Amino acid sequence: MITIAVTGARGRMGSLIIENITRAPDMKLVAAFDIMDVGTHCAENVVISHADRIDAILKSTHPDVLIDFTIADAAVRNIRSAVRNNVNLVVGTTGLDPYQDEITEIIADNVSAVIAPNFSIGVNLFWKLLAEAALYIGDWDIEIVEAHHRHKKDAPSGTAVHAARVMRNVLGEKEMVYGRQGICQRGGEIGIHAIRGGDIVGDHLVLFAGDGERIEIKHQAHSRQAFAGGAVRAARWVMDAPKGLYGMDEVLGF
Repeated sequence: MITIAVTGARGRMGSLIIENITRAPDMKLVAAFDIMDVGTHCAENVVISHADRIDAILKSTHPDVLIDFTIADAAVRNIRSAVRNNVNLVVGTTGLDPYQDEITEIIADNVSAVIAPNFSIGVNLFWKLLAEAALYIGDWDIEIVEAHHRHKKDAPSGTAVHAARVMRNVLGEKEMVYGRQGICQRGGEIGIHAIRGGDIVGDHLVLFAGDGERIEIKHQAHSRQAFAGGAVRAARWVMDAPKGLYGMDEVLGF
């Protein structure tokens, strides 16, 4: 039985991940954390503890894996706590770029961790297709358009930024331009544009525009289950992984 702790337990992703865990015959929720509804019970009669108590609760419950979908500052604190308590990690929080060196140093060879900007199987295949397309039509104009719900805090999405990086790994250090305004003649950059509105779960479109033709590669998430299912899959995988830092490529066998 894989024992799991979840941060952001009252958030959209945290709640759905807990639902997935309670349905899984090989998993058990042993701890949950949030800054809201502290002291109430979530699934399996687990009490939601305040996020400030994460060290003490991890020490007393000894989970195998901590799953974190919170915000960047909180995620870094939670990663430190997990490593101190020898707990493996699955982290889907976005906006971690400024902390990347620190996170790599914290994890090192201490625990096994899967950290990814998107846990959807489809999105990870989407990135593979972009890399392949860039090999052949990387000299075309490239534009990325992403759309998310009105409550998403960061822009552009981690998925869109990673899409640009995937193509830059093939094409070299192309400039990335975030939106355009005024007089701005197009050059060889990758354009990235963010839309926020309503309850859009997550849409990502990459447009390759050539002379007289264009190709569009698109991924749409219909529900957050796409991300929650991937996170639970990663939690199973990380149990048998050597200590170190991994992405979804390794989980999915890419």
